Amino acid sequence: MSRPPVAVALTLVALGGTASAAQGAVNAELGQRVGNASLGAVVNNLGGCLLVLVGLLALPSMRTGLAALRRSRLPWWTYLGGLGGAAIVVFAAYAVPVLGVAVFTIAQVAGGSLGGLASDRAGLAPVGRLPLTVPRLAGALLGVAAVALAQTGQPVGDLAVGLLLLAVAGGVAVALQAALNGRISAAGSAAAGVAVNFVVSTPVVLLVAALAGAFTGPSIRWPDGWHLYTGGLLGVGIVASLVVGVRAAGVLRTGLALVGGQLAGALLLDVLLPQGPGARLPVLAGALLTLLAVLVAGRSPRATGGPASATGGPPVTGPPPTAASGPAAGSGSPEVDISVAADGPPEPDGRLVP
Repeated sequence: MSRPPVAVALTLVALGGTASAAQGAVNAELGQRVGNASLGAVVNNLGGCLLVLVGLLALPSMRTGLAALRRSRLPWWTYLGGLGGAAIVVFAAYAVPVLGVAVFTIAQVAGGSLGGLASDRAGLAPVGRLPLTVPRLAGALLGVAAVALAQTGQPVGDLAVGLLLLAVAGGVAVALQAALNGRISAAGSAAAGVAVNFVVSTPVVLLVAALAGAFTGPSIRWPDGWHLYTGGLLGVGIVASLVVGVRAAGVLRTGLALVGGQLAGALLLDVLLPQGPGARLPVLAGALLTLLAVLVAGRSPRATGGPASATGGPPVTGPPPTAASGPAAGSGSPEVDISVAADGPPEPDGRLVP
C-alpha cells in the first residue's frame, strides 16, 4: 500500500470525521428508539462485520492483505487496535451521563492529542518516529481549544475527576487504535486493516451490550428507517480513512483532521436536520481553528539541518535512534523495538526498522 500525498490523506480523514458525526447521530437515535443505547453500537459493529464479509468475497486486496499479514509475523499486540474503538464506546456510556457531552468531548480530544503525540514520538504508526516539536505541541493545544470553543453554551455536568480521567483515557485509546490499525495496513492492505479492526472490536461491544442487559427483557421492536442502520457502513469508511491518514501524516495530525471533520459534520447536521438548532457560530469557529491546528502541527521548526520527513512532517534532529533492548519485533513480545530512522518508511512487511 503506497502512501498518498499528505493533503489528500488528511482530506479523506476530514471526510471520515464528517461521517463520524453522522454515525454518532444515527447510532444515538437507534439506541433511543429501541430503548437501549448500547444496541446502536451493536448494530454498528455487526453492520461493519457484514461489510467485511462481503469484502472478503469481493475485494482481492482484502484477501491478499490478510494473507500478507499471516506472513508478516507482526507482534500480537499490533492486532488490538480495534479495542480502542470499543473502549471509547464503553467509557462514553459511563462518563457522558455525569460529565455531559461537552466536557467529555473536550477531555477525549485532549487524550487523543496526548496519545497522538506519544504514538508519533514512539514510532508506533508506520509513518515512523516524529519528534516532539513546538509546532506539534502548539497544534495539539489548538485542537483542544477548538473543541472547547465549539462546545460553548452546551450544558456541563458534574466534574467528577475519575470520569474525567476515563474520558482522557478513551482519547488515548482512540489514538492507539489509529496507530496500530495503520501498522496492520502497512503489513497488509487498508482493507485488511479495516477487517482486523471490526473482528477485534465486535466481541467486546457485544459483551458490553450483554452486561448492560441489551439482550434480556421484552422483545426489541426495531424501528423503520433505513438510515438508522447505516452506522456500520459509515464506520468502515471512518476506519479506512484513519488507516490512510496515519500512514501519510502520523497519529496527531490524523486525529486533529478527524476532529475538524466531526465539527464540520455536526454543523451540517445542525443546519440540515428538521429539528436542528441551525448554524452555530462556535462550532464553525471550532472547525476552522482545528484546520489551523492541523496546519500548525505539520510545520517544520527552524532547526539546524535535520532532514525533513518524507511524509511532509517536521525534520528530525539529534542523534539517530538506537535499537531498544527488548526482543525483535517478530517475537510476539510487547517489548518490541519500535525505533525507526528519522524518515525511514516501513519494510514491505509493515515492520518498522531501526
